[in-house]
Amino acid sequence: MPVDAISLEVFKNLFAAVAEEMGVTLRRASFSPNIRERLDFSCAVFDAEARMIAQAAHIPVHLGSMPASVAAAISEFEEFFPGDLVVLNDPYRGGTHLPDITMISPVFAGGDLLYFVASRAHHADVGGMAPGSSPLSTELYQEGVIIPPVKLRLSGWMNDGAMDLIVANSRNPSERVGDLEAQMAAHRIGESRLLDMLVEHGVEATLEHAAALLDYSRRMTEAVIARIPDGVYQFRDAMEGDGQAEFEIPICARVEVRGASMTVDFSGSAPQVSGNVNAAPAIARSATWYCVRILAEEDIPVNHGCFQPVEVITPEGSLLNPRFPAAVVIGNTETSQRVVDTVLGALAQALPQLVPAASQGTMNNFAVGGFDDEEQFVYYETLGGGHGASSRGDGLSGRHCHMSNTLNTPVEALEYSLPLRVLRYHLRAGSGGEGIHCGGDGITREYEMLRPATITVNSERRLRAPYGLRGGAAGLQGVNTVIRGGAVAVVGGKHVAQLRAGDRVIIETPGGGGWGDP
Repeated sequence: MPVDAISLEVFKNLFAAVAEEMGVTLRRASFSPNIRERLDFSCAVFDAEARMIAQAAHIPVHLGSMPASVAAAISEFEEFFPGDLVVLNDPYRGGTHLPDITMISPVFAGGDLLYFVASRAHHADVGGMAPGSSPLSTELYQEGVIIPPVKLRLSGWMNDGAMDLIVANSRNPSERVGDLEAQMAAHRIGESRLLDMLVEHGVEATLEHAAALLDYSRRMTEAVIARIPDGVYQFRDAMEGDGQAEFEIPICARVEVRGASMTVDFSGSAPQVSGNVNAAPAIARSATWYCVRILAEEDIPVNHGCFQPVEVITPEGSLLNPRFPAAVVIGNTETSQRVVDTVLGALAQALPQLVPAASQGTMNNFAVGGFDDEEQFVYYETLGGGHGASSRGDGLSGRHCHMSNTLNTPVEALEYSLPLRVLRYHLRAGSGGEGIHCGGDGITREYEMLRPATITVNSERRLRAPYGLRGGAAGLQGVNTVIRGGAVAVVGGKHVAQLRAGDRVIIETPGGGGWGDP
């Protein structure tokens, strides 16, 4: 089959449909609200060289890290066989943070290994020192069970010992079993759909079109970069603390554009810190590639070709490339957002009419766990906020932004599954920055504990407001409040507390920055 514009479009959608159907299966079969309701997962298709062919429109922070997981699995095992399935979550071997469990399985045709399908899902609890596996940690060991690349299924036979070990380290083992089996079900669908493609269109045609798709995305990304004026653009932003203390942790980006290529150097950023905001290097790559991709006026297929024109430099031992066993659990959620703010801040100097002001810049992580009639419960969610405004209009309100792309958990789903009550859930009026175009508003969400529980909040933009652009005002910072026994306390962006029944937590998320002098 010759590769032409029509056949390329057909195969682009065929590969993407495999990943999308895997995602639909994972959502429908999952047990936890975090996966079933918030859609905190990603699915993708890779070739035999660990190059991404297609990713469903799921979580942007997985753009650059899922290929690292597939590469880690390939390097760990000399041979793969039909029916194999590898599981891992180690951030230093292709993962992002321990709650994100990745599965990889091979797809064979005629005895040859041609493709891999992969899924990554955020599990509500994988052990560690606090329910929800998002503690104010100082080393990786405190964050949960570390899973190196291991075959959970060998030639179709389950490795029950590995499964038991993973499940035994969760505070909610039955939910872990359900979610892990949902991922395995998604892989069966992905493998089946790829085999159907190979039967219908032939091995040679699928491989040729996969290679052509990579080249197509590369050329489209090069065209996006070529529209940016050549030059060097720099920007500095900062994290607000590492969970051990509140202090400025700078992130610096030096963006150099030359023709159709771009280099983003984070060498001026802070060294790794003792707390949990360090980020594996794949996270900085994901955030940078995301920033380039959103500049495109056309939809660029998400694959390995998108990444090739962009070089990302993260010095070893830095906040964005820490040494083992540095704590990393919210580097995936919070530091990734600040990398986006920093790279977009630099690009705004080159493209002032195109790049938006800062969005909320945090995922507002909330984890809670305890006992309900002698049975453990655990829950994790992130909250939306305000999007930054741009020359094209106001920012959206109450939405997840940039590296998140999940949904907000419906109140009904949360209260049905957990001993919690949501007393308030509404937009935080007036929290978006003023401007010719105003930033979007954040969210106010108030929880009441119906049982004693441990809560952990990991958030940012509580001290440094999301910036405006072109004279637009900054959005309002977020506010975290704990009401314990009637006493009201405004707490820091990263906080852990033991609460009793009747105690409350109020999370007010940041608004987006405004654009243009009002």
